[in-house]
Amino acid sequence: MRNLLNFGATVRLASTALRLAALLPVFAVLGACGIGPQVKEPPASFDLGPQRAYVKDNPGLRTVLLLPGVTAPAWLDSPAIVYRLNYQDAARPQAYANSRWAASPAQLLTQRIRSRFAAAAVGIVTGGDSARADYALRIELDDFSQSFDALNQSRVAVRARATLVDVASHALHAQRTFALERPATPDAAGAVAALGAASDALIEELVGWTAHNLKDMAPK
Repeated sequence: MRNLLNFGATVRLASTALRLAALLPVFAVLGACGIGPQVKEPPASFDLGPQRAYVKDNPGLRTVLLLPGVTAPAWLDSPAIVYRLNYQDAARPQAYANSRWAASPAQLLTQRIRSRFAAAAVGIVTGGDSARADYALRIELDDFSQSFDALNQSRVAVRARATLVDVASHALHAQRTFALERPATPDAAGAVAALGAASDALIEELVGWTAHNLKDMAPK
């Protein structure tokens, strides 16, 4: 009788071992899913929105402009969408983890500014062109970020310094700092929309300011 019981116990143990062995590949797969590298979706990429169509010669700059690329400080020289928590640590710029610009803000603004001025001036050239220009318009971007004054309250700021230089004499013709703010919903999408609107407003101010300062200037 004891031998029969021992035999039955041995059979049950063997059966259990076989079932566990069959499940081992399943456990291995599940374990790999849990501890292996996780597949992450790439961050969403944004630009400043569709490029507007402009009427040629409006406002009508009768000069050829040199438009070098917009420059920016190191903390803005990346595709990061930057925000600050003013209510917590305003001196610490942070970036959204799952959203970013398609290029750096300076690069996005450069493309948009050149497109706008191409419709307003006699012609535009870039830093790499050998064509002659009458004046150079240099733009330095100082701020292009979102700020949170409270957890659910945010705004964006675009700040840039424009310098107009006579190319022939290298003389400073005019200089001005532009600062624009727009309210924004407290998220990355809100920052993108508001910064796009502020950028377009900045560019229109730049065009108007440049036209005012060169209104009596003809091509040299």
